[in-house]
Amino acid sequence: MRSLFKFDLSNIRGDVFGGITAGIVALPLALAFGVQSGLGAAAGIYGAMALGFFAAWFGGTPSQVSGPTGPMTVVSAGVAINVIAAAGGLAEGMGAILLTFMIAGALQIVMGIAKVGKYIRYVPYPVISGFMTGIGLIIILLQVFPMLGYKSPAAIIDVFLDIHAPLSAINYHALLLAGLTYAIIMLFPRITKKIPSTLIALVAVTGLAIAMAWDVPHIGLIPEGLPKLHLVGIFNIEAHLWSTIISDAIALAMLGAIDSLLTSLIADSMTRTRHNSERELVGQGIGNMIAAAIGGLPGAGATMRTVVNINSGGKTRLSGMVHGLLLLTVLLGLGRFAQYIPLSVLAGILISVGLGIMDIRGIKQLRHVPRSDAFVLVLVLLFTVFFDLIQAVALGLALASLLFMKRMGDESKDRSRSVKLNDFLKTPRFDELEFLELMRDKVIVKDLHGPIHFGFTSSLQDMAAELPKVPYVVIRMKDVPFIDQSGLNTLIELIDDLQVIGTEVFITDLQRQPARVLGESGIAPGRVPVSNVLPNFGTLLPLLQEREATAN
Repeated sequence: MRSLFKFDLSNIRGDVFGGITAGIVALPLALAFGVQSGLGAAAGIYGAMALGFFAAWFGGTPSQVSGPTGPMTVVSAGVAINVIAAAGGLAEGMGAILLTFMIAGALQIVMGIAKVGKYIRYVPYPVISGFMTGIGLIIILLQVFPMLGYKSPAAIIDVFLDIHAPLSAINYHALLLAGLTYAIIMLFPRITKKIPSTLIALVAVTGLAIAMAWDVPHIGLIPEGLPKLHLVGIFNIEAHLWSTIISDAIALAMLGAIDSLLTSLIADSMTRTRHNSERELVGQGIGNMIAAAIGGLPGAGATMRTVVNINSGGKTRLSGMVHGLLLLTVLLGLGRFAQYIPLSVLAGILISVGLGIMDIRGIKQLRHVPRSDAFVLVLVLLFTVFFDLIQAVALGLALASLLFMKRMGDESKDRSRSVKLNDFLKTPRFDELEFLELMRDKVIVKDLHGPIHFGFTSSLQDMAAELPKVPYVVIRMKDVPFIDQSGLNTLIELIDDLQVIGTEVFITDLQRQPARVLGESGIAPGRVPVSNVLPNFGTLLPLLQEREATAN
């Protein structure tokens, strides 16, 4: 407990600047996510403020900034729809909605105490990719109506069924504002990255709308001052709502955990640190419970805000806490101005967010990865958009596990057949001891054994984190019969990290399937030059001796 009240002040300047910058980025997103959820812009600000402060204080990823995110907002909007339908209205169901958010936070605390976090990283990449791309599509599709000057429907299918109404009477001023907002967000970073483009877009385009007195829908009045506690309503819940509350809370807790820990991994790779997943889940749970208590939207670790914080100098939990305090000052003095922000401006911001969430890399890899991975990704994507988010993840996990077991069974048969044919005798053995003696302190050889699949990626990440800096790293894949999409992307990250620090990477002994996947994906050859992709380990020593002779 003492460590919670001890703060590292060695980077105070960087932490303050990083937190302020992240808070500026968070402001327009919090407003947009609040409106998107159906609970109002104030709910977004309350959630970003409370979760940002307390998740940073109690969490296990020092540089992480938390708040409402795209995936959590989409699920929260679904929670609101489910509860409103069961309760008969927003006012009648608000207590149940906030209780759902609070229980989700409590479940995250339980998950942290039970050390569930270490298992979340075993979720296969195609499931995460399909889910995130589906979330991005949902956010974009739900902005079509606001972009045209109309209120967005609650369900995705209604966007397609009712699109004729806004198309028949387009509010061209709203459409222009949305287009300008998106253009500024995309183009302004080419001028400077010191000022967040979302903030520039929000202020400039809102100012234009006010100056021109255009008739477009606005956010409306936002409460000022400190938020009030909403604890009374949560103790007066009708019995028939409990099944909805529990199921939705579980969905939110799981999604928030996955969302946060994925962002923690990104923070680790940028700061060369290791997060504490159990503590991070506890911190997220505490933050979400407090956010719910003041009527705020739940959230998770926010990738973009975390990256902005780190790039601006934030290193410790103080930066996330400063971000939360900055949003509090907005509530205390600037809320009156936010009511004039057009909804179409928020639509432009959210379209950029949706595009950022979509996993373009995963989509581009569909032609090159195993068909089973591609099938899982597309199925999860479609199920996420048109059916149910959590069912999509559950279906993807079940299908990926079944396909993985079949794949491993097939590989076992093939490998048994190879042993009987004595194919391994066709390759002459090479004395690795001689190699290591000649290249001592200059090269590390990593033998990978067995399939590189989603269950192996965490071990590969751990191995990468322990590698010391040397001129050469050799990845020997003689005993790797198969690599799936999760393994492919982990290997890409390993190669990129090594090349950033100046280490030259060699890959040897590729079998047929890994060679095809790495080649078609532009990895080896590609990221790894063709001269560094060798047919067998025995050809490596003369090549490295030649490199050393040239260097000297």
